[in-house]
Amino acid sequence: MQIASLFQKNRPVFSLEIFPPKRTGPIDTIYKTLDSLKDLEPDFISVTYGAGGNAADTSTADIAGNILHRYGILPLAHLTCVNYSRHEVEQILERLKEKNIKNILALRGDINPDIPPKKEFSHASDLVKFIREKGDFYISGACYPEGHVDAKSLDEDIEHLKAKVDAGVSHLISQLFFDNAYFYNFLEKARKNGINVPIQAGIMPVINKAQIERMVTLCGASLPSKFTKMMQRFEHSPEAIREAGIAYAVDQIVDLVAHGVDGIHLYTMNNPYVARRISDSIKGILYA
Repeated sequence: MQIASLFQKNRPVFSLEIFPPKRTGPIDTIYKTLDSLKDLEPDFISVTYGAGGNAADTSTADIAGNILHRYGILPLAHLTCVNYSRHEVEQILERLKEKNIKNILALRGDINPDIPPKKEFSHASDLVKFIREKGDFYISGACYPEGHVDAKSLDEDIEHLKAKVDAGVSHLISQLFFDNAYFYNFLEKARKNGINVPIQAGIMPVINKAQIERMVTLCGASLPSKFTKMMQRFEHSPEAIREAGIAYAVDQIVDLVAHGVDGIHLYTMNNPYVARRISDSIKGILYA
């Protein structure tokens, strides 16, 4: 099934994201997480690209295959390209085909200053075109409500996003954000520029201060006053900041659904407790 077809339902699509264990961690830990997430009945589960950080790593394909065949849930396999050759990407695609994985989230990937990027894929749109040439895959892409950190402006980033969609992306998932106004502004600009594919809002519940500092450094998300006051007030109480982070994420989702968002993509951080609390809180509005 193509993920884009899920948006024909008369309700917002609800999906989860997990990541493989670190290279030194046991793979079974992710299946304990999935055992706890499966009864949340997400429309699909995405799996970030591999803990090993090289083309020989099969964890993403293996986990996506188990999501499909063991849990009966539609998987979305992430695939990055900045550090891979065309031959290496082709090998990854073959592994996905073997496991009957049809849906791929095509990403450039973060540039590691310690690893010189390979030159065969400069942009995610290059990867999208290559995937389309190599088989019967359905391709999703990422978008950035406040603009990609490498873009000069949001308008420039949306031009690049339009090129990615024109290359073959049929569904978009947004990077995390903490102020819904940025998402609504981005959505308006995207639609005006002819980007008409479904766009899911990516929501990350923040449950500790170190997490937010790390993510803001990586993606450049703005922190509204309401959010920073929450973090400052509760940062020394792990239980309080977890509860506040859950409540903040639920509040974001309620507002997004009220505004008719296409879908919600919940970054679970492999934390079933937090994912369940949020899912239980929003189930009534998703199916209203």
